[in-house]
Amino acid sequence: MRKSQKYTREFADEVTAKMKAQLEKFRFEPTQIADIHSNLRRMTNQFDTPGPEMRKIHDFNVPHEDFPVPVRLYVPHNASEEPGPTFIYFHGGGFVTGSIESHEGITRRIASGTGYRVLSVEYRLAPQFAYPAGPDDCEIVLNWAIEGYGQDEWGIDRHNLSIGGDSAGGNMAAYLAQKYRDKLKAQILFYPLMQLVDFKPPKPGPQDWLQLGFMALKFIGEHYVNGSDPNETRLSPLFETNLKKLPPAYILTCGLDPLRDEGKLYADKLSSNGVPVEYWHERMMPHGFLNFAKMFPKGRKIPLDAADFLRKYMETV
Repeated sequence: MRKSQKYTREFADEVTAKMKAQLEKFRFEPTQIADIHSNLRRMTNQFDTPGPEMRKIHDFNVPHEDFPVPVRLYVPHNASEEPGPTFIYFHGGGFVTGSIESHEGITRRIASGTGYRVLSVEYRLAPQFAYPAGPDDCEIVLNWAIEGYGQDEWGIDRHNLSIGGDSAGGNMAAYLAQKYRDKLKAQILFYPLMQLVDFKPPKPGPQDWLQLGFMALKFIGEHYVNGSDPNETRLSPLFETNLKKLPPAYILTCGLDPLRDEGKLYADKLSSNGVPVEYWHERMMPHGFLNFAKMFPKGRKIPLDAADFLRKYMETV
């Protein structure tokens, strides 16, 4: 090792140790979750660009016992008047934050780019509702659509459905694509969280030295997984062994993201099982950049690329 590299690494190790010591002193109180929601909304307002205008937007609840699931349906100007293809989206946010509103730029761009309806899901969040509340809500909405309850009133064609999500939403979308593989046309996974067993990348790089990703994933383990078995494929879809005949997948990973390796590994596993995969890696982008299109212009382009992918695999009316 060169002397300059040695000193650089020693300096990084020293900074990492100090930062980690500070982070370990920090104890997050679940009562602060409202502040996290507010901060995320403020940041997306500040750094995201407005999505395209829609012909119609409908907010309603998908019925379910004591916990009806709020959803928002985006109908773009170029959507068919008759029931047509629909993309169901699960937002990211580490299972503890995020909302329909915080991810509206992404969903509007996909809706406009495809000409399809997009149904965005407001699932329950930890720590108030730990696993499996969120995945339950997402599955309820998907089943509701598959069974045709959204067709007459909302124009959701039960035979032309795809799903997707980013980060935590990508985790739930990947599992549901496995479970309902014969009911779906395609899946979109933006920097997905594919497993909740190992919190560190197998090959750490300079972007991981501060271990901020490790601390975030540790928090998810404590407040979302909350004692459940993280080896279950519903929590860690990367561990599913039967990947035959899954719907075609568009998978995005980022170089500045602790989830980059597991996203690439899942893309490779799908490909080796004969699943059509379009894999895209943004080497210099951080996790979550699609929410900040004003700061990262590629945040406007990637959803349109994903829209092209959806149009390739979904039937048109």
